[in-house]
Amino acid sequence: MHGGPRVPMPPHMAVLLKRLLHPGRSPAALGRLMGRREASLGTDPGAAVRVRFAPSPTGFLHLGGLRTALYNYIFAKKHQGSFILRLEDTDQTRLVPGAAENIEDMLEWAGVPPDESPRRGGPAGPYLQSQRLALYAQAAEALLRSGAAYLCFCSPQRLELLKKEALRNRQTPRYDNRCRSLSQAQVAQKLATDPKPAIRFRLDGEAPAFQDLVYGWNRHEVASVEGDPVILKSDGFPTYHLASVVDDHHMGISHVLRGSEWLVSTSKHLLLYQALGWQPPHFAHLPLLLNKDGSKLSKRQGDIFLEHFAATGFLPDALLDIITNCGSGFAENQMGRTLPELITQFDLSRVTCHSALLDLEKLPEFNRLHLCRLVGDETQRCQLVGQLQALVEEAFGRQLQDREVLDSAYVERIILLRQGHICRLQDLVSPAYSYLWTRPAVGRAQLGAISEKVDIIAKRVLGLLEGPGTNLTQDVLNGELKKLSDGLEGIKHSNMMKLLRVALSGQQQGPPVAEMMVSLGPKEVRERIQKFSRASP
Repeated sequence: MHGGPRVPMPPHMAVLLKRLLHPGRSPAALGRLMGRREASLGTDPGAAVRVRFAPSPTGFLHLGGLRTALYNYIFAKKHQGSFILRLEDTDQTRLVPGAAENIEDMLEWAGVPPDESPRRGGPAGPYLQSQRLALYAQAAEALLRSGAAYLCFCSPQRLELLKKEALRNRQTPRYDNRCRSLSQAQVAQKLATDPKPAIRFRLDGEAPAFQDLVYGWNRHEVASVEGDPVILKSDGFPTYHLASVVDDHHMGISHVLRGSEWLVSTSKHLLLYQALGWQPPHFAHLPLLLNKDGSKLSKRQGDIFLEHFAATGFLPDALLDIITNCGSGFAENQMGRTLPELITQFDLSRVTCHSALLDLEKLPEFNRLHLCRLVGDETQRCQLVGQLQALVEEAFGRQLQDREVLDSAYVERIILLRQGHICRLQDLVSPAYSYLWTRPAVGRAQLGAISEKVDIIAKRVLGLLEGPGTNLTQDVLNGELKKLSDGLEGIKHSNMMKLLRVALSGQQQGPPVAEMMVSLGPKEVRERIQKFSRASP
């Protein structure tokens, strides 16, 4: 930059400045050039709905970003439109390696894949802003020609001093518009020594009022509180204001659904649309998604990233459900909605201005509901069986004494018996359920401390499992166990059940004993009971 080593000027910036100093293209020709994509995309009032999610790859996708993407997705699908992913990677100093790929990966994992994106391509590409620099240079040139923008030669040092001075005087920092009054001769003289100026947009005139689809009529007189904003930096990269306007225009975006933090900037963007002679899209600013205590979601919270939820076994549908349930846009809030139901029920006019408070402590319950729904679908249940097999292999590996526990029929039986009781598939490989996959180390002394009549109980239970007992259901088995304890003098039913629970699982708590027995199957139950009944005192 200023005062440092000379950096080669970006080619598009060089062309732009050459045209400024040697005008040769008429504004009409420039308008035709810039309007070609508009015509090809059909951005007339009757054009199809096209919305975009435009995150910056300065971090991985988190719940706040997912909510913005989801509202765009369901709005597009409700109106048979297109959902576009555009990555705003113009701040090259803040890019996080792998973030761009992560954003698209996580949208696909969540079940809201874009129709057009850097990965998928599309008719309005490229979808990385760093590959669209020529478009921003063209727009900046048009603004310079019309006088709506001007070259700024102020050094970063001067701008920093202005900021410090304002803060010292307890004022809002703003640019003093020093370069807007430079004459053509002064501009030419400065270009000779500083060929890489920034370009600023003149905030002249009254900001237009606009009707936001969520917040209603708005107008923000940006010229009275702000200095003229930079729209193209000296390195040829645009700021958000110019890039979003140019890209939304050329991509034929019909509706901009974005966070409410951009509401104040919209008047500035409308002034840019006005200066460029373009029709703006409709705007709908979405209220923020906040923590339940009202604090802002922060990227420093490791547990708000989608990768965290995917790795810990939460279902995409549960996340989509909870982030819409805590907000607005629907006639009523109800748990358990699927994505097709969200699309059908969504109504943009029902989105309120109130921030949505997210209570992640409720997520396990949302996940439990969606897991039950998947278990009830035979195709989905087969997928769950495969996932649980992989989880068991990963969690226990060489500890598996009998690899028959990986049998699909056995794994499916476990899932069916435990549905409604677990929140995540991962719960089934937690220590509480280890008895399902490995045999517990239970000593006879441990059982004898519960009841002295270990062998008598063992003998009766083994008898129960003979013959027709092999097909006992949980309900029938509960009744048979009660009859068995009633027929044993001096043995309480609760003690007998406690002994059987410890013998089968090595644990004091867990599912009902009858369910344990049905889960393990008669063969494994016999083996576990015979083991302790034959042991020496």
